[in-house]
Amino acid sequence: MDLFSFDDDYVRRLRDGDRETAAHFNSYFRDLLYAKLRRRLRSMDAIEEVRQEVFLRTLERLDQIADGRKLGAFVNSTCNHVLMEYYRQESRAVSLDEHPEKAGTTDLEVAYDSAHNTARVRAVLAAMDNRDAEILKALFIDDADKDGICEGYGVDRQYLRVLLHRAKAKFRAAFMRRNSGRRTIFETFGRDPSLPK
Repeated sequence: MDLFSFDDDYVRRLRDGDRETAAHFNSYFRDLLYAKLRRRLRSMDAIEEVRQEVFLRTLERLDQIADGRKLGAFVNSTCNHVLMEYYRQESRAVSLDEHPEKAGTTDLEVAYDSAHNTARVRAVLAAMDNRDAEILKALFIDDADKDGICEGYGVDRQYLRVLLHRAKAKFRAAFMRRNSGRRTIFETFGRDPSLPK
């Protein structure tokens, strides 16, 4: 499949409901999303459910795309978010099926833990140096495009990795001092091989 070069005019036509543009959008991303999702989901029903949700959310949020050239990255990050929600929903359904007596409290506990962890992470980010916090937030919370971040800071991908490594180390140290726990760090940034298990 040939890669298509999107632009602001394409996004505007899509936002305005142009049928030809909508048909192109659907056929172009249908196959790309299928290729991505078939490795991650077991059934065609699940693939189709996630794919339709990605299309719906993308079309609802077209006004958030400031640069039409990044439509592909926007669809990809939307797909990642929908996929993570699908995984959470599936794991919650499995755990509730295994322990039906806990169904009432589990949802509340999960919601509390999630909100509490998010608040702790955001508090640490707020206390950090602006550039470090912005890089971490852009990559791990906003799921921003790395090329856009590089452009914003005037660095290349290699140096962004250096900045990210330093920012993660500073976050880790601040989080440990503030919360004396590792669980949320691992959930947010992944396990760091330099830390003991």
